[in-house]
Amino acid sequence: MTNNEDSTDEIGNNHIASSEQTPLRKDAFDKTDDEKIELIKKDVESILTTLGMDLTDDSLKGTPNRVAKMFVKEIFGGLNPNKKPSASTFENKYKYNEMLVEKNITVYSTCEHHLLPIVGRAHVAYISNGTVVGLSKMNRIVDYYSKRPQVQERLTIQIVKELQKVLNTNDVACIIDAKHLCVNSRGIRDIESSTVTAEFGGKFKDEVTRREFLQYIKLETTF
Repeated sequence: MTNNEDSTDEIGNNHIASSEQTPLRKDAFDKTDDEKIELIKKDVESILTTLGMDLTDDSLKGTPNRVAKMFVKEIFGGLNPNKKPSASTFENKYKYNEMLVEKNITVYSTCEHHLLPIVGRAHVAYISNGTVVGLSKMNRIVDYYSKRPQVQERLTIQIVKELQKVLNTNDVACIIDAKHLCVNSRGIRDIESSTVTAEFGGKFKDEVTRREFLQYIKLETTF
């Protein structure tokens, strides 16, 4: 193994992010979804065949196509900018000027180092500067940026930056608490540990505001 391979292996095994933006080639969207599915299907066939699997078996013969469609249409669908949720804002007519927190948003993502699941919860908050966004749009933004090969630090930053842009305010925060199956099911195989990341913008950098946000997260949800 070369020194360069050693270096990239170390980065991946230690789950270190290389950039704030999702690394994409310039030709990332030159092919249609259907073209990508056909190519990925052949790659999955090659992987399974190399592993010694019998793809004529009824249980396996459809796997390459299922995996290819899942990659393009589902778990990596957030790579496609055409699928980015529109997040219309509205005038804050009721003059609600306190913190708004959407907590326990489900996170399903994929670690870009081993292509294994990241599963957890996101807690997102903002303070309106005159506009508000529909609550479901916050969930959709989390879902969109989750559906791509990710590292948790980048995901946390991307959610905050997107909402700052949509709401035209720096006063946005996000905390994610998630389990990484690349840690839980391989390597150290620690099934108990989870990873917590946070990004605080604007007023959330203030200790009092940040503490208020953390207190909201601790509240038990009642129905």
